Amino acid sequence: MKYFLWLLKAAIFFTLFAFALNNQQDAAVHFFFGTQWRAPMVLVVLTAFALGLVVGVLGMVPRWWKHRSAARQAQHLLQARDAQPPSPAVVPSTPDSMPPHGI
Repeated sequence: MKYFLWLLKAAIFFTLFAFALNNQQDAAVHFFFGTQWRAPMVLVVLTAFALGLVVGVLGMVPRWWKHRSAARQAQHLLQARDAQPPSPAVVPSTPDSMPPHGI
């Protein structure tokens, strides 16, 4: 399995390397007010990918903070519950909670 993962990583690397070598011609990115940016196409694609990652991560940060604070609060509740002395458990004896005969 380890060798398969290394083979997969090598295949992805060489595919991206071939993509970079095949797209060395200049590309122009036109911004507002007549400004433009000329760069090799692979650099333009890499920059767009990196900006997409940054926007995605920034979009997820509030949710990560919310889940982190909820996990921290749950951890504090568990620690507080474990610090209390155990109370005697009362088990209700209802017919629904009893196991069937022979099992």
